[in-house]
Amino acid sequence: MDCGGHGTHVAGIIAAQQNNPFGITGAAPGVTLGAFRVFGCNGDVGDDVLIAAFNRAYEAGADIITASIGGSSGWTEEAWSVATSRIVAAGVPCTVSAGNDGDEGLFYSATSANGKGVTAIASTDNVQAPVLLSLATYVTNNISRSNTSFGYTTGSPSAWAGVTLPLWAPDYNTSEVAGGCEPYSNSTGDLSGYVVLVRRGTCFFTQKAENAVAKGARYVLVYNNVAGTTSIDGSTVKNLRAIAMVTAETGERWIRALANGTSVTVAMTNPVTAPKALTLDDNKISPGFASAFTSWGPTFETDVKPQFAAPGGLILSTYPTKSGSYAVLSGTSMACPLAAAIYALVMNARGTKDPRIIENALAATARPNLFHNGQVSFPYLAPVPQQGAGTIQAYDAAYVTTLLSVSSLSFNDTDNHVESHNFTIENRGRSSVIYTLGHVGAITAYTFANETTIFPAQFPTEMIAVERFASLTFSPDTNLVIPAGERRVVGVSATPPTGVNKRLLPVYSGYITVNGSDGSALSLPYMGVLGSLRSLTVLDPINTFVSNSLDRNATRIPANAGFLLPPPGRVNDTLYFNRTALPRINVNLAMGSALVRADVVPIKICGNRTTVEVLGYNTIGQLRTYPRQWEARDPLSPVSWDGKLDDGTYAPSGLYKFVFRALHIYGDRTKASDYDVVESTPIRIRYVSPPGGVRRRQSLLDCD
Repeated sequence: MDCGGHGTHVAGIIAAQQNNPFGITGAAPGVTLGAFRVFGCNGDVGDDVLIAAFNRAYEAGADIITASIGGSSGWTEEAWSVATSRIVAAGVPCTVSAGNDGDEGLFYSATSANGKGVTAIASTDNVQAPVLLSLATYVTNNISRSNTSFGYTTGSPSAWAGVTLPLWAPDYNTSEVAGGCEPYSNSTGDLSGYVVLVRRGTCFFTQKAENAVAKGARYVLVYNNVAGTTSIDGSTVKNLRAIAMVTAETGERWIRALANGTSVTVAMTNPVTAPKALTLDDNKISPGFASAFTSWGPTFETDVKPQFAAPGGLILSTYPTKSGSYAVLSGTSMACPLAAAIYALVMNARGTKDPRIIENALAATARPNLFHNGQVSFPYLAPVPQQGAGTIQAYDAAYVTTLLSVSSLSFNDTDNHVESHNFTIENRGRSSVIYTLGHVGAITAYTFANETTIFPAQFPTEMIAVERFASLTFSPDTNLVIPAGERRVVGVSATPPTGVNKRLLPVYSGYITVNGSDGSALSLPYMGVLGSLRSLTVLDPINTFVSNSLDRNATRIPANAGFLLPPPGRVNDTLYFNRTALPRINVNLAMGSALVRADVVPIKICGNRTTVEVLGYNTIGQLRTYPRQWEARDPLSPVSWDGKLDDGTYAPSGLYKFVFRALHIYGDRTKASDYDVVESTPIRIRYVSPPGGVRRRQSLLDCD
């Protein structure tokens, strides 16, 4: 059973059959699907389960393995990434979604998609905006013979089944930009017997719902101010039973009727079991451009991610029958299976399963698009760390006769700048071809919005993009004659763009063009970083601290705060679990770190305990769950510490501080200077005597 619908939607994108109400077909409907379930109905999943599933798929003989799963990482050495890379090296292509955290900006690539040879799939928006509506009916002036159907998109909550009520609107202005945003007048009567109809715009949906509920309403319909509809989350509005959206045309028709004194009564339906209608509007905002939600690369060691993009925004596909059978969803989760299906098509057409040949052909024939900030497009190409090689073109990849030996090039950062790369152009056609090499720059994006912050800029609100491009030189020449069946090696060097602020860590990129006299037109994406990744601050000193586990606000504790800990090994006993205040460890990373340590350093220790000098501090060990490796630029999962150390023993009673260290990108693990360091305020710990044991003095000031 697919609890959430995600897997069914993904499967339909690959292999949906045409005999369905909407005539949709998967991109490769003749494939055989295999599935290894990794999620339950709630919660997340660990790398161990994901690795096991990939290994089983490989052992079962899968030709392609695809996963619309991910989370921020940024490291090719992360466990799942390494395991997936090994499967690709063994000859099985693996496509993995790039992630849906586009607003986090640069250097936020996702888990297994970071693996060497693993194909990370970005998302572009559909050129159409399919809208799947649940059907209901309405009557005017309570005349049943005028019963008319309409469509709606349910929100949350969604208790619409059996609701038949007249409409009421706070105003009749279909151009009002803030309809329903202000509290209703004192003269407004009890609205419990109505469905409130308001126009979308200006304020949050929840504010519109709260204003209606304040006058007794339990049901709210919002009519759109643009084409189509969207789902509304009103689950936080107390006493709201259902909310939904109708199209602008439907809402405006009802408003005109109400303004003329005509009553409108809606007979709502169960949104899951109701008949469905599909409308197709042109996407007038972002057709074919990189989706605003698609996650940006590169990895922290400047591997090019994503590889290329596929349509993932506004995709109609199959859904569990219990949830309506069909749905329109958006995400790199939708783009990834489409890319996997295209892999299957290209495999058949080219007669090869070689992951490198297929990825290189798809990248070389992909179409880069212009930069789009979610509102408007700009007259220069989107960066490679956002769209990779561009949107894949299945037919072109299947039949192209010129192959490149790589799918992208990285010139790394200033400290590790790669002076030159070589790649091979192979002519698999039947006649000699003259190839002309060129270069088209993409927009350069700054990692940071200003020189004082340690956190990457969010896209698009903070990110600065400048029209500055690298310059490339080729050797031996920009014109190559390659006879049929032969190949030539091309050397390329990049000079980073000038006139940019290196302290903001600009990421430059672009596309090498390879145009053949046979009409072929290929491109090869490249990127680099101007500035030093090693010099970046990775450990956030403000948000790395110790709090009290019972303090929901996670407030920094004062120096020398005392904690009475449960007896060793008893923290989960009913007597103590979630009842005892423990030191809570909060660590936040501004950038990724390959190694994060949390050493327990004694200031005054009760009893004898051997210490070991590690990177300049005498420590009795690390906190349990530490050290941590290959961490993303995120807050680490907080740890409520019961005194247990990483070796399984417990720290003696005493006065301690925690020393948190995060290794710089490209840092040397053996050098103290290559770590950011944050020391906690001192804390005092003592253990409670177990029930029935000898009562000991529980002073936290001195040792017994």
